[in-house]
Amino acid sequence: MKKKLLVVISFISYAAIAVAQGPAQVSKVVEAEDSFNKLVARKGIKDGFLAVADPEGIVFKPRPIKITDFYGNIEKQPGTLQWQPKFARISFNGDLAFTAGPYIYQNGKTDDDKVYGDYVSIWRADAENKLKLLIDLGIQHPEAEQETPVDFKEPDATKKVTLNKDPFGGKNIILLTDKYFNNSLPISTLAAYKEYLSPEGRYYFPGFEPMTGTDKILKFLSNEAITITAETISAGRSTSNDLAYSYGRARIKKGNIVSDYNYARIWEVDNASHKWNILLEVFSAIEK
Repeated sequence: MKKKLLVVISFISYAAIAVAQGPAQVSKVVEAEDSFNKLVARKGIKDGFLAVADPEGIVFKPRPIKITDFYGNIEKQPGTLQWQPKFARISFNGDLAFTAGPYIYQNGKTDDDKVYGDYVSIWRADAENKLKLLIDLGIQHPEAEQETPVDFKEPDATKKVTLNKDPFGGKNIILLTDKYFNNSLPISTLAAYKEYLSPEGRYYFPGFEPMTGTDKILKFLSNEAITITAETISAGRSTSNDLAYSYGRARIKKGNIVSDYNYARIWEVDNASHKWNILLEVFSAIEK
């Protein structure tokens, strides 16, 4: 019990200091991602991931597994991996952030050996305020025809930040929101997304380049005529109550074809309505 109280006290103390100092800069997570990329280029995929992993950080291989468990138990991951952050946000107090962007994986010497896609990385600050990799997953798609535009946005310093004094309660709110959204999907996929998508929302689906904006995402869902059922596994929220994440499993049906996926969502709060909206959603196929 004492240990649990100490965790909560240190958590609140760190958050209070961060809010007092003003908003974090999004460059913090972009620089962490760039450093991670360089580390992988220098040391290889295995050692690069182990060097930046949060103690609870996970990858999907294909089910959620701790980064330290997966990479700690393989001899080496072959090939080279390069990526570039193009989309990034950070919470007001800097304890939660994410980046997303294109990647190229190559396990060979020719262009035919290249695999293209987009990644999503979620980062969490440790006790020393250093960002560590909490969640990493991505999608594959054909080589992009156009370069992805950069979208790095700072936290809104004009908005009042309410310190979350109950980190466990904060997590439960996101868990309930994610579950409610999942329960709405079988009733009407389009209606659920209309209700929960941020106007700036991004959608990452295997085989397709990322889509941006409510209209494009809803058009894609309508054209593909897919139905989604999903189950929440876990979630988390920044102590400044402006950014959150969730992840779980999903089953998507299109006609007679049924496929299983892992999903991750980034949530942002609408300060006017105090409602949580989906800023980013990514589905990663589970290979059978």
